[in-house]
Amino acid sequence: MFDDQAFDGVTEPLIAEPPHPVNWNLLTAEQAETEWIELNRWVNWLRRTYGLPASIIPPFWHRHPELVWELSALHLHWLGAYDPEQHGSAPFGWHRDFADARNRLHDWVATSGTRLNRDRPTRQTAWPGESQAGAVEDVAIADRDADFVEFVVADIERRRAADGQSSDPQAGCRRMNDR
Repeated sequence: MFDDQAFDGVTEPLIAEPPHPVNWNLLTAEQAETEWIELNRWVNWLRRTYGLPASIIPPFWHRHPELVWELSALHLHWLGAYDPEQHGSAPFGWHRDFADARNRLHDWVATSGTRLNRDRPTRQTAWPGESQAGAVEDVAIADRDADFVEFVVADIERRRAADGQSSDPQAGCRRMNDR
């Protein structure tokens, strides 16, 4: 299981290479597993460090691509701003951009309908000629960390299947629980 305090005191990222943009659409299963774990650790650190409410970073952020992309970009920006080779004023730029990102996150959370104790898929507007989306139901959040592990394992399995790789779903769970 993930430790809610996993990022606290951690100075070394799981990824041992310079920061790079993350295109979630193109990641392999192994890359995605690493990126999910690293992003989850950082998001937990971020929300605790800055006291962010669920209206900015909700527990089910991982189930909303608009939040994943924003948080992933913000994480990359933070890594760059706090790199030891960076200019000393870089963190000011990150904090300025963080203020803008909080506004976008708030807007997307409001649009998506995810909340502290429940979640639903982001509603999609059908354009003329498209099928109307079905009803969107709220789901109660019982155990956020268990849902995150289940979500990531399913994502990894989907990516492996798309690449024609066989997999052992239990191996992914064991690796994720070890971190």
